[in-house]
Amino acid sequence: MNDNKCPVKVLVVDDDERILRVLNDMLIPNGYDVVLAKNGTEAIEITRKELPDIILMDLMMPVMDGVTATTEIHKKWPNINIIALTSFKEKEMVEGALKAGAMSYLLKNISAAELITAIRGAVSGQSRLSPEAAQVLIQDMKHSASQVLDLTDRENEILTLMVDGLGNADIADRLVVSQSTVKFHVSNILSKLGAVSRTEAVAMALKNNLLK
Repeated sequence: MNDNKCPVKVLVVDDDERILRVLNDMLIPNGYDVVLAKNGTEAIEITRKELPDIILMDLMMPVMDGVTATTEIHKKWPNINIIALTSFKEKEMVEGALKAGAMSYLLKNISAAELITAIRGAVSGQSRLSPEAAQVLIQDMKHSASQVLDLTDRENEILTLMVDGLGNADIADRLVVSQSTVKFHVSNILSKLGAVSRTEAVAMALKNNLLK
């Protein structure tokens, strides 16, 4: 890792030779020590040998994709800051990269000045999201919130009893309704929360403070 006396070492990972050349020619004049890799497998090998300070990681590559490589590198060298640099802004890609350990998510349409600023920030632990990546995450949060708001009073009541550990029969007795009615409401709750089981629904309710 950088000791503040040597140039910051940046590993650029991309399967596009043109992108590698452009980034190499952009970073070197700004005082960075640059090493290059063409896929995730090479990135892991070079990281082991070079221990870069920052990694600019493309996500869609042959041999090994960037999310897999990010996961492995972050697991073995958690102090190395990884910036996802990609053309994709889909929610799954953004979430996948961030969950894998990337500290920032930028699109390749970023300007040279913005990229240099992001790298300088990464050296001191500052995260950055492209406006497009931030937007898809915000939209996902809004969608999740709307799902919660869509729960009816009865569904909220049943969800509370589920959190208390009651089964369908006990909930039916408590609310003086049929078990089939409870089952219907539970199914709606799972659907609205995007949960695949009662356990997951309860966990989501507790984690996200859904109960009124």
